Amino acid sequence: MAQQGLHNQEETIKQSQEKHGHTKPSTGMAWFRDLAKFSVTAAIFIWLIHKGASTMEYNWQWYRISKYIATLGEQGFVPGPLLAGLGVTLKVSLISLLLSSLFGLVAALCRLSNLLSLRILARLYLELVRNTPLLVQLFFIYFVLSPAMGFSRFAAAILTLGLFEGAYASEIIRAGITSIPKGQWEAAISQGLGRYHTYRHIILPQAVRIMLPPLTSQMISLIKDSALVSTIAVYDLTMKGQEIMAETYLVFEIWLAIAAIYLAITLTLSMVTHVMEKKLSPNL
Repeated sequence: MAQQGLHNQEETIKQSQEKHGHTKPSTGMAWFRDLAKFSVTAAIFIWLIHKGASTMEYNWQWYRISKYIATLGEQGFVPGPLLAGLGVTLKVSLISLLLSSLFGLVAALCRLSNLLSLRILARLYLELVRNTPLLVQLFFIYFVLSPAMGFSRFAAAILTLGLFEGAYASEIIRAGITSIPKGQWEAAISQGLGRYHTYRHIILPQAVRIMLPPLTSQMISLIKDSALVSTIAVYDLTMKGQEIMAETYLVFEIWLAIAAIYLAITLTLSMVTHVMEKKLSPNL
């Protein structure tokens, strides 16, 4: 009876949605709408840039940009300064991502611990990191801790990013873990599993499906935040661009090329994560 009533309720909602035009659009139509919105937004953005440049009588020199990205000649494919900087940016982002995942997981588990001391330490870490600017943390670690502990500017950059992004990732991880029903814990305990094996084999695999979308946004934020490491002379994509601008005065062209590279990275990451979401959750 309950199942029949639920089925009738679903049919009623479906009929109501069809009547008022609230049915979910097809995948092709949704893709077309997204493409149209993106095209309109891009067109407006390009028009604004062109309008501003026309007002300033700026002389565009896009033909000079390709050699700073890559060249193809007798020696084959030769990466330019921007691609070399992109390699440093990806390296910084990848290592920082691993560190932030580790810091976030440890902080989340400490927040869920039965020990008051661990919960207090995790809370202090979160409040300190999330309520101070990333640039201030970067300068503090590089100019204060780095000389005392003897690590390089590259290590200071990835440590800062790892700590900063880990604080936000910890709340995402904690929310994902607490969203798992208590019955899962009770079932694991009834099977004789300890806390470690319960987390590893039962809780975390289910929580990953919930955590993946917000963690993707955090990864994208990490990649964009990595541009700040140029302030301590780490030769990433942004720093290489500043060098080129100082030599060539191609301000708008270089900044737009850098923005396009960052956009390509983040869009690719979003698409890869969307595919992962579909594999982890077939019903999506």
